[in-house]
Amino acid sequence: MDIEELRTFVEVADAGGISPAALRLGVSKSIVSRRLFRLEEELGVQLLARSTRGAALTEAGVTFRDYAARVCAEIEAAKETLLPAGDLRGRLRVAAPLSFGPTHLAPVLAEMARRHPELHIHTSYSDQVVDLIAEGYDCAIRLGHLADSNLLARCIGPIHGIVVASPDYIKAHGSPETPDELLSHEALMQGTDPWQLMDGDKILTVRPQGRFKADNGTALVAAALAGLGIAYLPTGLIHEHLVTGALIPVMTRHPVPVAGAYVVRPPGQQATRKVRVLTEMLIECFKQAPYLATPSVA
Repeated sequence: MDIEELRTFVEVADAGGISPAALRLGVSKSIVSRRLFRLEEELGVQLLARSTRGAALTEAGVTFRDYAARVCAEIEAAKETLLPAGDLRGRLRVAAPLSFGPTHLAPVLAEMARRHPELHIHTSYSDQVVDLIAEGYDCAIRLGHLADSNLLARCIGPIHGIVVASPDYIKAHGSPETPDELLSHEALMQGTDPWQLMDGDKILTVRPQGRFKADNGTALVAAALAGLGIAYLPTGLIHEHLVTGALIPVMTRHPVPVAGAYVVRPPGQQATRKVRVLTEMLIECFKQAPYLATPSVA
């Protein structure tokens, strides 16, 4: 039984169709179809029910998918043990945040590719939370406070946040000192999530309002610099603006609780060497970039 046929079947099963699986694998749809045909012919059962809307697992396909995924994972692990010490090859698919990712995390991924010429790294940058299993990612880098899930997570460093505004905004509207005062100001919002602030050892949940919303932090930085309102942002994203005074901390008596940066991966398998190496490189990145791991602006 051919390992590429098994891997292709798992990709089709997880992606929900031949076209998205072909895109993940980097091959044509005809190659995917041929591999599936040979696998079903060898097994003597139909694994997928094809239609114009995609491909759904048959009862036999549901049963076989988990076995096939385990076999692929075991073979991948076995191949890793045969590589020269430290060498990596194959493909690594990573989901990373659009805010922070291209500026702070992309250099780590580029360095990883430089060190390992046989490794193919495919990174998708988005602030939307992706389904790692359904979309075929080996891991994701996530910032903030992790929601409960069955994903396996490793913390790679702390993320400090801060509430800021431009000098022009403060001159025109004043600087809020309490959560109640904050509610009367224009907030620059990423979605509808509430803001968390510290009151001594207690965490307060505040729901500010504002007319400017964006789906990533970089856009909120631009809005804050333009004096449109008050923003709740990670210090690593605005470090240089804090140093120059283009943005000024507000609500300093109610700091933002420390969050974290994490590498998360699907459950049920040991982390591959590729994911372990990336994780260790990211941990080192956070250690070497003090402004990522400290609220200081100096």
